[in-house]
Amino acid sequence: MAESKFAPSGPTPLLPPTQPPSIDLGSSRIAVVGAGVMAESMITGLLRRGLVPPDQVVCSHPRPNRGRELTERYGVTVVAGNAEAARSADIVLLAVKPQMLPRVLRDLGGAVRPDALVISIVAGASTAAIGSALSHRAIVRAMPNTPAQIGAGVTVWYATREVSLEAKTRVQALLSALGSAFEVEEERQVAMATAVSGTGPTYAFLFSESLIEAAVHLGFARHLARRLVLETLQGSIQFAIQSGEHPAQLRDMVTSPGGTSAEALAALERGRFRTVLGDAVWAAFRRTLELEASLEGSTAGKSAEEASGERGRRPAGDQHR
Repeated sequence: MAESKFAPSGPTPLLPPTQPPSIDLGSSRIAVVGAGVMAESMITGLLRRGLVPPDQVVCSHPRPNRGRELTERYGVTVVAGNAEAARSADIVLLAVKPQMLPRVLRDLGGAVRPDALVISIVAGASTAAIGSALSHRAIVRAMPNTPAQIGAGVTVWYATREVSLEAKTRVQALLSALGSAFEVEEERQVAMATAVSGTGPTYAFLFSESLIEAAVHLGFARHLARRLVLETLQGSIQFAIQSGEHPAQLRDMVTSPGGTSAEALAALERGRFRTVLGDAVWAAFRRTLELEASLEGSTAGKSAEEASGERGRRPAGDQHR
């Protein structure tokens, strides 16, 4: 290993702490349609940061046991009907599974106030599909990821032009409750982010799992292999953030000619590691577009498969072959 030019300066958080915008959402009534894991993460973040009091949050969930659990844990109101939750809300958060969205949108038809802001964290749900179903235009499409459950997530979001600057400030405050939040100017970038940051934890978990299994195969006890791998990955990411260098430069820095890192990298290249990872990202992106097409229905006489295929075609010369 080559000598590091970066002097340690104490522990660094995995991601720089995100400071929520200075805004009070206490006067806003928030409806959470679908109270699953990600929605609960957002509720936790909002209440923990004092952005809104519990009595201003109403959730919809069909199972009474889940409703009682949310009420006891957070003090929020839980109702069975989606329309009942949304009818008096200033902000409507859609947090259901993609396959449930068409039915949920039918439930919400006519229930969303014209001046309400609709925020969707449903994978593959375009603003066009939601807007058409609700006859509503002020819509935000967002894609958070799994680490949002511990307040360390990454969310990419897009707002239609009918969303005011003041409303965007509220959106940033809401999504910052999950971690870091980034607004993009093109909706397609949310679909792209679904394949990168949205699905990214899946790649990280699989890589971690594979490295742990390799360590066990070498002879380490499984509990020690887990700690070695996870803490190595965490430290490497902290180091990359602190250094400010491109990962390629860091990789080169720790790769000595004829050393163990060089041998390991050669094996990864023979296994087409970069190509396989790139193919995985593109597969996730295409699947996102398929979900979009299925929710929007056929466009201009094309099937959902044809529409998603056209939008997700990989650029020429970018095949990693």
